[in-house]
Amino acid sequence: MDLYTYGELLKTLKIKCENIKKIIQPDLLQMRLKELDSLSTQDGFWSNQELARKILKDKRRLQITLEKYQAALQNLNDNLELFEIAKADEDYETLELLYSEAQALENIIIKAEIEVVLNGEYDSMNAIITIQPGAGGTESQDWGSILYRMYLRYAERKGYKVELLDYQDGEEAGIKGVAFIIKGENAYGYLKCENGVHRLVRNSPFDSNDKRHTSFASVQVSPELDDDIEIVIEDKDIRIDTYRSSGAGGQHVNKTESAIRITHFPTGIVVQCQNDRSQHKNRATAMKMLASKLYALEKEKNTSNDDKGSNGWGHQIRSYVLTPYQQVKDLRSNFARSDSDNVLDGDLDDIIESVLVYTNKFSS
Repeated sequence: MDLYTYGELLKTLKIKCENIKKIIQPDLLQMRLKELDSLSTQDGFWSNQELARKILKDKRRLQITLEKYQAALQNLNDNLELFEIAKADEDYETLELLYSEAQALENIIIKAEIEVVLNGEYDSMNAIITIQPGAGGTESQDWGSILYRMYLRYAERKGYKVELLDYQDGEEAGIKGVAFIIKGENAYGYLKCENGVHRLVRNSPFDSNDKRHTSFASVQVSPELDDDIEIVIEDKDIRIDTYRSSGAGGQHVNKTESAIRITHFPTGIVVQCQNDRSQHKNRATAMKMLASKLYALEKEKNTSNDDKGSNGWGHQIRSYVLTPYQQVKDLRSNFARSDSDNVLDGDLDDIIESVLVYTNKFSS
């Protein structure tokens, strides 16, 4: 890196910080934090525990946003000042140190930018994820299980928790389908951009001739809605079926019809839950899943200029190529990586962030 390149980088990062400031309006944000702080110290604050938790959650979210912005701005200003001094004094040792830390500085500001992007109504909520393999039998079912593992590893890296809702084994390998909740701060905000069709290209381990195969799997992501958010579901619009649980589950498996399947006639959405021994609990969870999917569907309908492709499964968003070369490329942001194995091991942060930043450019 040279003087000109580093100077241009600082200019770009300064513009990013200015854009962040316009969006979050730190002075107004601090005023709002003072209001929330005042509310949380009032007598009887915990008399309404649901409201109290919401206030504290909002307060924490705003604090994190402000802290990340302030840290990014401070880092940028420090580097700008040091750069100008070192340049004037021809202090090449300091300039080399600044160059070596350029990526770290850029990452700090990108993280702050992402924090601002995650300001949607439901971004702070948990994410319900359903993975459904495409046509192609064992190949696609195996691909579905690889994606499932990828998200489990991603959740582990982020410190998120995972709750399995439904799991259906494939006939020979992989899965026929899986549904689970990833729980953690901004889980839906990050993972919402995973919604769509994921394409795998590889030499098949199930083909004796080692031929190259292309497989597809659909990933559906929706927020786990709070109980106070009402989605009206008419009884006449649904059919509820019970069946015996399958897969891992010990002696309980196949003894009682505790698993629940709900079909929503107007949309064709089907949700299943076999997570609990209690049929009533599985039914409540399945209804929550249905409400979440109906919300996501309505949001999708209301999204304008949605450039969708069609391959039988809907919008293809990302391609994972394992042979003859390695590349994972997101088809929206055009961000690409050549370390496919690391991506499939849950190293998704930069891919997800590239999509969030790309999406924000066209929504702001």
